[in-house]
Amino acid sequence: MDQCVTVERELEKVLQKFSGYGQLCERSLEDLIQYAGGLRREILQTENQDGDLSGTISLVMTQCCKRIKDTVQKLASEHKDIHSSVSRVGKAIDKNFDSDISSVGIDGCWQTESQRILNEVMVEHFFRQGMLDVAEELCQESGLSIDQSQKEPFVELNRILEALKVRVLRPALEWAVSNREMLMAQNSSLEFKLHRLYFISLLMGGTANQREALQYAKNFQPFALNHQKDIQVLMGSLVYLRQGIENSPYVHLLDANQWADICDIFTRDACALLGLSVESPLSVSFSAGCVALPALINIKAVIEQRQCTGVWNQKDELPIEVDLGKKCWYHSIFACPILRQQTTDNNPPMKLVCGHIISRDALNKMFNGSK
Repeated sequence: MDQCVTVERELEKVLQKFSGYGQLCERSLEDLIQYAGGLRREILQTENQDGDLSGTISLVMTQCCKRIKDTVQKLASEHKDIHSSVSRVGKAIDKNFDSDISSVGIDGCWQTESQRILNEVMVEHFFRQGMLDVAEELCQESGLSIDQSQKEPFVELNRILEALKVRVLRPALEWAVSNREMLMAQNSSLEFKLHRLYFISLLMGGTANQREALQYAKNFQPFALNHQKDIQVLMGSLVYLRQGIENSPYVHLLDANQWADICDIFTRDACALLGLSVESPLSVSFSAGCVALPALINIKAVIEQRQCTGVWNQKDELPIEVDLGKKCWYHSIFACPILRQQTTDNNPPMKLVCGHIISRDALNKMFNGSK
């Protein structure tokens, strides 16, 4: 992180110089244009019939040429100074970042099967981002065969998200109504919040939409038990339709942030129904790799310096623990207090009658020991 701050500091200096240089160029050129324009008008007014310039005008022209030349030289000098600042950014990058990261790679990591899995993850990432053409091209070039049923959910989700971003609720409402039972099974508030947003959009129309808003309020009936207070607030806002919701105590209903929130809620609940994580596995893995890479490069250098290459010989295990932060915590890890080993699928944690938790291997050993 410190390396990024150092490079960013150098980059800020360059950007400031670019901004200052641009302003200097603009002022200098405007001054020259005004000066040359004034000189031209003066020449036209004092020009004699023979077309010859007087000695005074010739002197003024010479001074004008010298001024233009000096200005150009000054701008060129300032421009050279910017070049040196840009080169310092490159030196800062070379100094703070290792351009060769092949030392932490493992030969033979991407075999046929693992390469296929990586391609599938990349295709899914492009589907998630709505880059359907890129995903199709990758499938053709890598020889992957993706079933149409795997593509359709992503196509539909991206279509609905694009509509929500431009504040069109109808596609999302239709999707939520068709999946109401599954959404309610996971205690989702998505459908209610979509109806709430649509009701608020009617309120913004004033008294002209009063009858339609009252009629639409019937859609809140299935959610009366869990969202009673929210519904009461929405109904109370109808009293202020004549003076406008923006001039009432209910102005918070018009908060623009709720549109960003509904996009996040829709993405989370839709991914949950599809059995997918909210974030792309590829982006999560990439972010984790960026955090872990500096530590891995450092430990690799220490291993090579001390000639203890046998420390890092496992393909699925690192020689040090890398803290990726809580945002990358997806599963809790339990270590057995008896055997001092992490539990696995084959050796899961077991809860005793007394409330203590140990691994199954430890429990079996206790049985064998007649405890």
